[in-house]
Amino acid sequence: MAIDKVREYLKQWGKEGDIREFETSSATVELAAEVLGVTPSRIAKTLSFKSEDGAVLIITAGDARIDNARFKSEFNMKAKMLTAEEVLEYTGHAVGGVCPFALNQELPVYSDISMKRFTTVFPACGSSNSAIELTCDELESYSGSLKWVDVCKGWREEQPD
Repeated sequence: MAIDKVREYLKQWGKEGDIREFETSSATVELAAEVLGVTPSRIAKTLSFKSEDGAVLIITAGDARIDNARFKSEFNMKAKMLTAEEVLEYTGHAVGGVCPFALNQELPVYSDISMKRFTTVFPACGSSNSAIELTCDELESYSGSLKWVDVCKGWREEQPD
């Protein structure tokens, strides 16, 4: 199971015991926020996009949406999401439990600044009923995030151009 791979992966930081598993689904931002008792914006969702080399992962706040223009400017490609089958193939995690930990293969991971509003955020841990509370620095480190990017909208008051 993917959650077991994530648990093993997080052992290197002594965090395997911090994974929370729930009786109910946490497969969507709303469900995860409800079961954790936090605002949806504090759920760290891992989004998967097609790239020339296969896939790229972007970790964003739960209330953020990809801004196509910002994404294209940052990555020089159109933001095209992977299919559910491709997500499972590349990450080893099924949609609803996708996280940036214990991936099937090495993929570039980026963290969106939308999460920096919070002291801690809650990414999934490889299953549709799990999460872990991490600081943004921990999430950046444990995910192997290459850098912080600004590719989302909807999480802040947009300023008119």
